[in-house]
Formats: sequence, structure tokens, C-alpha cells
Amino acid sequence: MSTDNPGIDPLDGLRAPQDPDCDVFLTGTVFLDIIFTGLDSAPVRGTESWARGMGSSPGGVANMATALARLGLHTSLAAAFGDDHYGEYCWDALEQGEGIDLSMSHTVPGWHSPVTVSMAYEGERTMVSHGHEAPGPAGTHGVALPAEESAFPSCPPRARAAIASLVPGRSEPWVAKAARNGARIFADVGWDETGRWDLDALVDLEHCQAFLPNAEEAMRYTRTDCPRAAAHALAERVPLAVVTLGAQGAYAVDAVTGASAEVPAIEVEALDPTGAGDVFVAGFVTGTLADWPLADRLAFAGLTAALSVQEFGGSLSAPGWEEIAAWWQQVRTFAEQDPAALQRYAFLEELLPAPARPWPLRRAVPTIGFRRP
Repeated sequence: MSTDNPGIDPLDGLRAPQDPDCDVFLTGTVFLDIIFTGLDSAPVRGTESWARGMGSSPGGVANMATALARLGLHTSLAAAFGDDHYGEYCWDALEQGEGIDLSMSHTVPGWHSPVTVSMAYEGERTMVSHGHEAPGPAGTHGVALPAEESAFPSCPPRARAAIASLVPGRSEPWVAKAARNGARIFADVGWDETGRWDLDALVDLEHCQAFLPNAEEAMRYTRTDCPRAAAHALAERVPLAVVTLGAQGAYAVDAVTGASAEVPAIEVEALDPTGAGDVFVAGFVTGTLADWPLADRLAFAGLTAALSVQEFGGSLSAPGWEEIAAWWQQVRTFAEQDPAALQRYAFLEELLPAPARPWPLRRAVPTIGFRRP
């Protein structure tokens, strides 16, 4: 694990010798994110805008992987990396900096790393991305990849959980295999570019234990006009439906127990919302694997997401246990704090370390690859 991790194991007491070494498996595209902050407004056509801040960090699926690892979960990522300096930096930041297992990942000769430029202003973001799909078994230049790479990522490792991003009309064979091997599948979904919003088109939903769309996605897929009604409709298709409500928090329905829970969002001044949704999912997965009550899982997921938007950079904004502990210590000193709201997070008391950190977690930096003297 990362040397920044203070040793908190959220699954302490739940691990057994026969359990898989991997807590969470995920796969996807790693981007190099370049983030501009301190913009007063969106860039205006035909003009030049200057940002007061800038950062670089691994992005894309790295956002989720880093958030999981910083919460103490043994995380395995299968991804393609370019053999350029961007790819080298992202690999090092994830493997050496965060302790993420990249044994299922590989470097592709001649393939350049995808890049996203993100501009954060007024609590929102605008992104421009460029990249090419990672080559399949034949490679970009017609050169066959080794057998272990051509199988990527159809043979996922045994894991407690796996995180999938559902795409209408597309099934990923690894999802079914992971589920058959005992992994609990958590899934999110993106905007349906087809405009059909057909739940039956989300083929891998049948393998999922939990589905975590945002309110707009949930209502479109269920043909409802209320996110809470959408959550109940989704709970007829998956054991656990979680609908994120933006500034209002999140609402969840457990179809197995019949329980539902709603937790309001924590009000913070957002510097950069990049990756906040991924951090929310990571927090919810952590609480679920740790077998916490549903409301505690929602509260923890919302807290980690709120802390992340106060730093810039998707992956490296994810909080660790030290940041969570520092927040818990600080928030209790506010004289005007609502006792009932504070009680919502009382479950943290037995989990957290003393908030004394000898060095900070890695954060997004303005540039990469300084030459050493």
C-alpha cells in the first residue's frame, strides 16, 4: 500500500485466510489530467484566459483506483499505459505512490497516453480530451501482444468486489466472470448518447449487486420524475440502488432488507469537482465491504466526495484516513454545529486515527518530470 496510508484497514476483523488478496478490481482508461483552476469564468471564444492554478495527475479510471487505495482497500487495476513520459508518470504515481496493483496492466509500445484538460470555475468544470482507443490483441502496428496481454482484461483476479461502468448495448465478459468468482459488482453509468434510456440495454446490470447512477440518469432510465421513486424502481432490478442527488446528498434503497436511507450533502466550497463521483463510489464500496449500516455508507461516501472537491486534480484529490480524521476533529470544534448533523458521523469515532500526519498525501502538481540535479 502507499506509504501515505496510516495503516487503517476498513476490513479489519472481516478478513479470513481463504479470502482473495484483492479487495477491489477495476479496469478502464487512464488519462493524464491537466487541470486549470482559478478561472473567473469559462474561456471566451477568440480570447486567451489565464488560470491562477494548475495541476497534473493521473485521471480517468485512476480517479476511482486511487480513492479506493487511499481508503485502505487492496486495489487491482487493469489498464493500458502509453510508453511515453505521461504513461510512465501515471504508472509510477499509481503503483509506487498509491500502492495499486498493476500486475494486470501493461504498457503499449508506440501508443501515446490519452490526455484530458480540465478547467474548473464556479464550482463546475469543462473538459477537453484527446486519445485513441488502446490497441487490441493485434496491437497498433499489427504486432501481436503476448498471450497474457491479449487476454486483458477477460481474466480478472479473485476479488471481494469489482467496479464496472455500464454502457448501453455492450457487455463486458469480465463482469460475468468476476461475479461467478464471488466478486460483488458495483456499477455506475454514463450519459446514454443513444437517447433511448433502456434499462434492458444495460446488459451487465443483471450481475450487479449495486447500481449508482446520478438523479438525472436514474429518472431517465426508470421513466420517473422523482429521484427517490427512481431508486425504488431500480431496486426492482438490483439488490442495492443508490441515486446521487448532487447538492442534496444521496438516497439508497436496499431491496434485500427493504431499508432505505437518505443523507444530505456536506456544504463545502468546491475548488475542483473532477472525480468527486468516483470518490463517492469508492467510499460507498468501502462501507459496503465493511458491512456498515446503509445510512453510514451514504454519509461516508458523501463525506469523502466533499473532501475531494476542496483539492484540485481527480485522482490525487481523493482523501485518505488522515484527512477524514482531521475533518472529524475540526468539525466538532464549530460552536454553531448542529448536534443532530454531527451525530450522523459519530460512527467515525472508532475508525479514525489520531490526526497527526508526518507528510501530506500526494496532490496534483503543476508539471511533471523535473530533471534531478
